[in-house]
Order: sequence, then C-alpha cells, then structure tokens
Amino acid sequence: MSSDIIKNGRFRINCAGRILDLSKGPVIMGILNTTPDSFYDGGAFQQKGCGINLEQAFDQAVAMKEAGATIIDIGGESSRPGAELVSESEEIERTVPLVAMLRERTDVLISIDTYKAVVAEEALRAGAHIVNDISGFTFDKELPAICRKYGAGVILMHTQVKPGSMGWSRGIESEGEDIVTRVKRFLRESIARAEEHLIDDIIIDPGFGFGKSVEENFRLIRELGAILDLGRPVLVGVSRKSFLGYALCGAEEELPPPSERLAASIAAGTIALMNGASILRVHDVGEAVQSLKIVMRAE
Repeated sequence: MSSDIIKNGRFRINCAGRILDLSKGPVIMGILNTTPDSFYDGGAFQQKGCGINLEQAFDQAVAMKEAGATIIDIGGESSRPGAELVSESEEIERTVPLVAMLRERTDVLISIDTYKAVVAEEALRAGAHIVNDISGFTFDKELPAICRKYGAGVILMHTQVKPGSMGWSRGIESEGEDIVTRVKRFLRESIARAEEHLIDDIIIDPGFGFGKSVEENFRLIRELGAILDLGRPVLVGVSRKSFLGYALCGAEEELPPPSERLAASIAAGTIALMNGASILRVHDVGEAVQSLKIVMRAE
C-alpha cells in the first residue's frame, strides 16, 4: 500500500457513518445470497411458498461474522450467467428485512448488492452501510444520488455485460483493447461519475467473471497492481467462479461444479491479497480468514 494513499484517506472508507479502516490491512466480505438461483448458494435460504427463511439467513450472516467477516454482502438478484431478472419489489422483499435484522441485532458492516436505486434506498433506510453496484454506476442513473443522500460507501465494479445476458466463457481474449486497459478505463470513468455526485468513499472491483475469458481473469489477478494505480482500495471476488473450474479441467473434461472449487478459490484469493487486494469477497469465510492471516504474517 502507498503511504500517500493512506495519508489521503483513500483507505478509510466512511460507510454511512461507520469507518471501514483498510489501512490496517485487508478484510473479508462474506457473501449472503437470498436468491433461488445464485450459482453456488442459490436457494439456501428459501422457504416453502414465497420469501426467504429470515432466521436461517440471519444465522448464516452471524456465523460468517463470527468466522471473521468484516462485511456481509446481501444480494437479492443473481448475476450468474443465464439468471432471470427480478422486479425491484421482489428484490426488496428478499433483502431489506434481513438488512434490518442485521442492523438491529449486530454491529457488522452491511453491504447491499444491487444496481437499482429503489432497492438501494430501501436497504440504506433499513441500515445498510455500503452499496455494491456491479455496473459501476452505469445501469441506473439515479443510484449515485441515492448513495450520496445516505452517505453510503460504494463498490464500483467493472462489467462488460448486463445481468441475464452473460454466458459462460473459456474463450480467448477479446479483440482490440487489452483487458487491463479496458477495466482501468471503465473504473476511472466510474470513479469520475461518483465524484461528480460528491462521493469519495469508493472501493473498486475489476469484476472477475462477468463476460471475461479465463485468460482475461488470470491476467487481471496477475496485474492487479495496475488497478491499484487508480488510487482506490480494490475488492476481489473470485470465490468458486467458473473460470477457476475451467483452469482445473482439461479441454475434454467436465467442468468441476462450484462445490469442488474451494481450494482453487483460496489459491486465487491468496494471490490477489499478495498483489494488493484490500477486500476479498468470499463464500467460505473461515478458510479465507486463514489465508489472510498467513499472507499478513508473511509480509
């Protein structure tokens, strides 16, 4: 980390009145999807009929906090390839009651994983601290104003495609501009968009997966330092993603399911930490915390 960045407060993120102090070292974000169709944990908290099993989802969030998660990221719409879009009202029903319960009963930092201004506002009203926008403020033009209104910390991610239109890919790099240049340009524009709304509490995410080829994902991990040049803390979310599965299998082999990608996820996350990531977004908090402790000890 650059001491100048820390001095300028880039790694102390004000999240709706709570300070996320990343100058002390990286932290772990636990993934909690209240969806029926997320690629790994979809349906884990669904109950018969409509809605989620709120107490079960809450218990999982508490378990992740106790395992060492600093942030719990709650999502109500899957962004996996082929996932169906959901309405704002349904997304709110899936997420906001859990946000409110967590805010009332715990002191964990709460992130709402949404690109929709209406959903974000309801979650922030209920007590969320961070808005995690996979679109980098490009899908919903009203979202920056909502984040500014509530003083939320923001996570701005790079994506090349919209939810519902992504496909699995093990292909070669896209023609033209290389992936690192393309991601940096997009994130630089997202940061500028946030700053136009007087938002400065910004975390950036290269968007692993999300329409990128296997090689493009690995190049981003290798060259994460180039993303750090943007002067903002970097979140990395590689947990159990398909590009890791493709790297494990041969051309004729069947893709290992997400349940068999834990070791690969820990390896990729460890490399990201060693290359400067400030936040790891993971399904498996305990294992990620162990990895983080080893990386910190080795510095």
